[in-house]
Amino acid sequence: MNPNTAPLADDACYLALKTRDARFDGNFFTGVTSTGIYCRPVCSVKTPKRENCRFFGHAAQAESAGFRPCLRCRPELAPHSVVWSIQDASYILAHQAARLLDEPEAWTDAAPSVDLLAARLGISDRHVRRIFEVQFGVSPVQYLQTRRLLTAKQLLADTALPITQIALISGYASVRRFNAAFVGHYGLNPTQLRRQGATPSGAGITVKLGYRPPYDVAAMTGFFRKRQINAIEFVADGAGRMGMGRTFRVESGGKVHAGWVHATFDEERCHVVLRISDSLGEVLPLVIRRLRAMLDLDADPQAINSALHASFPGGDGLRVPGAMDGYELAVRAVLGQQITVAAARTLAQRMVDKLGEPITTPWPELTRLFPAAAVLAQASGDTLGQLGIVRQRQTAIVGIALAVAEKRLQLHGGADVNATIATLKELPGIGDWTAQYIAMRALRWPDAFPAGDVALHKALGVQGLKNPAKEAELASMAWKPWRSYAVIRAWGGAMAQASDRPAIDALEE
Repeated sequence: MNPNTAPLADDACYLALKTRDARFDGNFFTGVTSTGIYCRPVCSVKTPKRENCRFFGHAAQAESAGFRPCLRCRPELAPHSVVWSIQDASYILAHQAARLLDEPEAWTDAAPSVDLLAARLGISDRHVRRIFEVQFGVSPVQYLQTRRLLTAKQLLADTALPITQIALISGYASVRRFNAAFVGHYGLNPTQLRRQGATPSGAGITVKLGYRPPYDVAAMTGFFRKRQINAIEFVADGAGRMGMGRTFRVESGGKVHAGWVHATFDEERCHVVLRISDSLGEVLPLVIRRLRAMLDLDADPQAINSALHASFPGGDGLRVPGAMDGYELAVRAVLGQQITVAAARTLAQRMVDKLGEPITTPWPELTRLFPAAAVLAQASGDTLGQLGIVRQRQTAIVGIALAVAEKRLQLHGGADVNATIATLKELPGIGDWTAQYIAMRALRWPDAFPAGDVALHKALGVQGLKNPAKEAELASMAWKPWRSYAVIRAWGGAMAQASDRPAIDALEE
């Protein structure tokens, strides 16, 4: 049952609501006519009567119909519904438009508007409105309004940030407009909502992020642990919960923000508890979005498994590990070309120790930032050569850093996938494997496929054939549009013939 690929089946939605099935969290919302409130399917309140329920595929639809978000289950915590399709062009365009509206960094310094959205998609603003109404039942402006208000609602409930700051980072030009929109949609002002929420405690800002099960937390943390670079990141177990922390730098509005983030998995509640340094408060929605991408929290396992389970029965809980910083991921991908993960980690560690900027955090494990793009763009061959990086890799790293520093290259989930891959492959030392790997992890493209990967050839059993890359590409057609997930499962040994529990152990070659 996926509301974005077929009309909602009300009876199936009600069954999921009765059982509080977390697999459908974010796939639909229930508006209760007797209360005027809409909820997630995992809400703990008493199940409403069937005749009092209306089901919506998106929070924006529920709010457009006059329902207010539940203060108990908090719809803003639900994982987003990320849909990829090989259906008709209007369907693809509508969901790409929604994806761009969901990406705060895709707009850089410009505020998103229907005109700018249309320009990004290469179509008219009238066509954007038409396809959006057909696919979602609301206008792009209504969709964006709901996203902004739910973001603000989460920050009001979970943080102690000033209301003025919350209004600005949620996309409102003034507190007056924010208050008017909040009261108009939710029937209470922001101050009233804050009084009803819990007061945060401890260092930094704490927010919760939901995901849909199944989720192989051990595989995800194992992936990052195997590639861990000391001083900028760590992975640890604590009090029965797996967590990870790292330093982070991001530029927004011409200003550089640096700090730390720490994420802990609450598997029982299907939540990630995220702590963020106060220094990143001004870019909080962007940081949250990056963390969601890094841990692949918005994946829809049901849709993915329907295409992949037969070939990879042991990988239903595997996700595609992303990156907080696409530029950093790209540099590390280059370092990993044609060598093992351990060797790539050693080179990256030397780079961080030599060129990384010091930073103060509450975590003794986190003391440096990854070298900034401007720093690597100016790094000499002697400097990089002393780290053990060969000349071809030096050229590729400097090329990536220079393109990012000059803003010719955007490496995040809101970037144009095909254009970005083409730009990457024009850089010296960047081939198809590296470009596809970056697309898979940094651009969050679920259909990336590094057909030339040797470890993939071995997993698929085509390494001995005349043209293994072509054979791998042909085999992958059955897994579209989820080939990135197929790659992760193949790398993890989750093919049909494998019986052991998978662990993500790809060779970065």
